[in-house]
Amino acid sequence: MNASPPPRSRQIPVIVLAGFLGSGKTTLLNHLLRHRAGNRIGVIVNDFGSIEIDAMTVSGQVGSTVSLGGGCLCCAVDASELDTYLETLTRPAARLDVIVIEASGLAEPQELVRMLLASDNPHIVYGGLVEVVDAAEFGATRDRHPEIDRHLAVADLVVLNKTDRAGEQERAHLRQAVEATGSTAAVIPATYGRIDPELLFDPALRPDGEEKARQLTFEDLYLEERARESGDEHGAHLHTAYESVDFTSDVPMDPRRLMEFLDSRPGGLYRIKGYVDFGAGDVDNAYAVHAVGRFLRFVPKPWTRGEPRLTRLVLIGSGIDADALRKELEGCRTAGEPGRETAQDAPHERAMWGVLRYVRQPGDDDA
Repeated sequence: MNASPPPRSRQIPVIVLAGFLGSGKTTLLNHLLRHRAGNRIGVIVNDFGSIEIDAMTVSGQVGSTVSLGGGCLCCAVDASELDTYLETLTRPAARLDVIVIEASGLAEPQELVRMLLASDNPHIVYGGLVEVVDAAEFGATRDRHPEIDRHLAVADLVVLNKTDRAGEQERAHLRQAVEATGSTAAVIPATYGRIDPELLFDPALRPDGEEKARQLTFEDLYLEERARESGDEHGAHLHTAYESVDFTSDVPMDPRRLMEFLDSRPGGLYRIKGYVDFGAGDVDNAYAVHAVGRFLRFVPKPWTRGEPRLTRLVLIGSGIDADALRKELEGCRTAGEPGRETAQDAPHERAMWGVLRYVRQPGDDDA
């Protein structure tokens, strides 16, 4: 556990997008840029050579930055310069909501994750390692790059891309191969890299509320019309590949029970987000919880006057049992009715929670 003051501003999630050459990383990235839910996305390309990102080409000049339109930016960088470009992209003037690092097809994604977790940049938070796999060519890729097993083992989300070219038996074999690595990652099927952006980041909510009730843009209308023309209206509902579970409680949560649940959360549970009320454990603060894969963090946030003191969580994953998860969370509540103590009456152990930022990092179990 690390005790540190809460961040002064919202932190930007940084997502690592990895996968071997030809797996469809850039196709998935283009999909995210076209379906960005109002977010301004920063893209860091950790590669050399020409990398196609929609109509823009980042020629192999390390250090170049180009506009992707819609407020999105792209930087082509060497891994050694990652911190420098994260500093640039997290400046308030950039107004970015999400940063995606597209790793080289031959990169060691775990090293990029370690660099992010070791970064001193207070404006970023780890957003997960997404490993893209060519479902149709998995066997051949594994023969050429046996290290793919290591990549799968540390991934937070595995995207089985090009599933339209793989039979049911091949897909089942691939899921077994992922499990055999010891991975507990959620496994999501996809074609043409089309996954729901909500798996990776939340819809943007601007301070002025412009994204809360905005009119449909030409981009929205174009995408809807294209889905109708292609007969892919159901495919446009990308949430069909995963489940989302909501949990609300007006009874405070027991810290130890909740930590036991989070430490033993089932495979396939990719993201947890929301706020937790620990009741008398800390009467002054709610706790924002951010979990992605095996990464877990709590950050205190003072209750505002008149704010309902509730625990509200959203759990997102694939192949998860919604009823079982809700039952487990109900078992994490404190015994008895939700009594409220004043700050001066609260037990001394509340100080443990008052400035807590708990971080569980990918790879901790391997150390």
